Amino acid sequence: MRQSHLFTGTRREAPKDEVAKNASLLIRAGFIDKLHAGVYSYLSLGLIVFKKIENIIREEVNKVGGQEILMPSLHPKENWLKTGRWDSMTDLYKVADSSGRENALAPTHEETVVPLVKSFVQSYKDLPLSVYQFQNKFRMELRAKSGILRAREFVMKDMYSFHTDENDMHNFYETMADVYRKIFDRVGIGHITYKTYASGGSFSKFSHEFQMVTDAGEDTIYICDECSIAINDEIIEVQKVCPVCGKDKFRKEKAIEVGNIFELKNKFTEPFDFKFKDSDGKDKIIQMGCYGIGLGRVMGAVVEASSDSLGIIWPDSIAPFKLHLIDLSGKKGGEEAKKKAEEIYTKLTEKGVSVLYDDRNSTAGEKFSDSDLIGIPKRIIVSQRGLEEGRLEIKDRKTGEVKMITEKELFEMF
Repeated sequence: MRQSHLFTGTRREAPKDEVAKNASLLIRAGFIDKLHAGVYSYLSLGLIVFKKIENIIREEVNKVGGQEILMPSLHPKENWLKTGRWDSMTDLYKVADSSGRENALAPTHEETVVPLVKSFVQSYKDLPLSVYQFQNKFRMELRAKSGILRAREFVMKDMYSFHTDENDMHNFYETMADVYRKIFDRVGIGHITYKTYASGGSFSKFSHEFQMVTDAGEDTIYICDECSIAINDEIIEVQKVCPVCGKDKFRKEKAIEVGNIFELKNKFTEPFDFKFKDSDGKDKIIQMGCYGIGLGRVMGAVVEASSDSLGIIWPDSIAPFKLHLIDLSGKKGGEEAKKKAEEIYTKLTEKGVSVLYDDRNSTAGEKFSDSDLIGIPKRIIVSQRGLEEGRLEIKDRKTGEVKMITEKELFEMF
């Protein structure tokens, strides 16, 4: 992509009302735009990163048999009355049409997925199964001050599994915990993300959150370094020892929740009378689990964890481009460098290498500053002086390491 073709650009400062580091950097770098508190547009660069996160999640979930669907976000009130959440959920957006019919703007999809799957499942032979989607969610968030970590409208991967018994449900639950570890490893935050015991509420004794350690975290977790699991702040007084190894020595850290999993059991299948016939022809209630990851939350968490005073440092796996190619031919002269930069851009693109090509008529300082802010892993500089020496400059955004390489070496690298 030619940088001169982007309709967006970088900013020196984020909006004055934006206090979150993740949103501030993403806005300044031209990845997102703030419409109002808790509501953001994903721009060209931001959507590339967003889709890469989505595809990583999709690949890992498909490996364990997840079937992708897409459900509506506008839900009839009747379904939410059945589960009792129409009145109990304080962050539920409720809307009415001109006829007075009330609906919910979904913060989650149990009230839709259960009757949907019920219409297709009759026998134990139809189970187990799991379905998932990437869909807009809406929550009346009163504390929308954490950028895309805590938004009022956001996209979530929500997955729901259906089972003949609790044992089968629990086994799949553990499978999904492993899936989440692989996802967080692939997006670059696995080394600082911990499976965290949390209260199961009315569902079960425990649920699990996946918490990424960061000084910007809103949550507090207690990490057992012996087994690399954690307990969240809400249950530490109840669960005073590690539920895995039994030790009572924890390291206290701030963290951001990047995903969660719940054993729902029959919490939502009973209100809809969702049963199946077992091998003896007897009716039994379906057991259920759910598994959520907010895509914007993951993106924001990566920025919180991987950035410096100059800007974002994207992991290779979700960076908008592999290379940031910078033409330093200058406003006057430098025709040879300009020609060489165009040639390199064409050859790399033909090889299938994703490149952001800074072909703008801007100063070297402006280009370097924008490159650091945008945070693409590798920067290639084509200058008249470098060409005279037969070299290109390549810089690693994360380490700051600079090397001089030949054009041949560049194409051998990518």
